[in-house]
Amino acid sequence: MAIIINIDVMLAKRKMSVTELSERVGITMANLSILKNGKAKAIRLTTLDSICEALECQPGDILEYRADPEELKDL
Repeated sequence: MAIIINIDVMLAKRKMSVTELSERVGITMANLSILKNGKAKAIRLTTLDSICEALECQPGDILEYRADPEELKDL
């Protein structure tokens, strides 16, 4: 299973910098970087809510599921 984080896509659509998002959400640049690079193991719903509010989007605009090709072979 692979959950893809599309924060970069939404930032580009909103013409917003990572720094501006960090300030609006109240999350450190380091933690935002971990999240947007797909290194995070979890995200708090309150953080997701704040990101969606700042980017004026839905959670589905940020989070995407892609099946792992290895898992599909086993079906």
